[in-house]
Order: sequence, then C-alpha cells, then structure tokens
Amino acid sequence: MTVDRLIRIFAGTFILISLALGVEGSPLFVSRWALAFTAFVGLNLLQFGFTNVCPLGWFLRKAGVADVACSTPR
Repeated sequence: MTVDRLIRIFAGTFILISLALGVEGSPLFVSRWALAFTAFVGLNLLQFGFTNVCPLGWFLRKAGVADVACSTPR
C-alpha cells in the first residue's frame, strides 16, 4: 500500500463513520455534530488537492509506508 492509497482509504472510512453517527435515520446515530467531522475531512481533502500537503501523509511516511508502489519485473 502506498501513502496516497491509504489517505483515500482513511478519508473514505472516516466519512462513512461520521455519516453513520451524524444522520438521524441511522441506527448508529449519536449527534448531528458528528457531521462536523465529515466537513473537516472534506476540507482537508480539498486543501490536499491544492497544496499536496496532508498531515496524515506525514504520519504515514514517518511510520515507514512507501510513497510509491514497488513494481517487480515479470
């Protein structure tokens, strides 16, 4: 897995979880304030698209996740 792919996986997961917790019709509903986290993730993705700077990417690189996928010759 690469850093970019993991960023997309984390963002998608957090958006789905916060929607499940923030939409009133959901069986997991806690509070409408959970939707603020959806907005935060969306704004961070927008900022990442313009600046190519992502705090999660920094942490993943520090944890040793590869920036690019290693290709093996066939």
